[in-house]
Amino acid sequence: MSDAKVVAEKAVPRGRFPHLKVAGGFAFVSGTSSRRADNTIAGAMVDELGTVELDIRVQTRAVIENLRDLLAAVGAGLEDLVSVTTYLVSMNDFGGYNEVYAEFFDETGPARTTVAVHQLPHPQLLIEIQGVAALPAGQQGSRTSTER
Repeated sequence: MSDAKVVAEKAVPRGRFPHLKVAGGFAFVSGTSSRRADNTIAGAMVDELGTVELDIRVQTRAVIENLRDLLAAVGAGLEDLVSVTTYLVSMNDFGGYNEVYAEFFDETGPARTTVAVHQLPHPQLLIEIQGVAALPAGQQGSRTSTER
């Protein structure tokens, strides 16, 4: 049995897919960005002249916090992540991303792959992370429902 979930009060997916899907004792989290529920983007500042400043550290922190919130919706946490894949628009941002990542995880954390991609679904996004978490024993048999 598997269940898909769109989590209320998070940015609505920009397509017909769930935030996460629970199957076989795991939560599979779709690619998650720093987009907020109001469609603004953490780490993207636009001044009065329209100049855009993007901050990989702020975006990385927001992405990991979004992952945490999505996992909480199915009774899991960041400590339950077993694997993450990170997509960076530029490997020039690797250092800042790695710095913030280390605030949340160490060598006992999830297996990790980081790749550079040409672009993400919004020009102000620098990073997206998808993950797989092993659900805690008490959560493995519970059903989740699709919410909006």
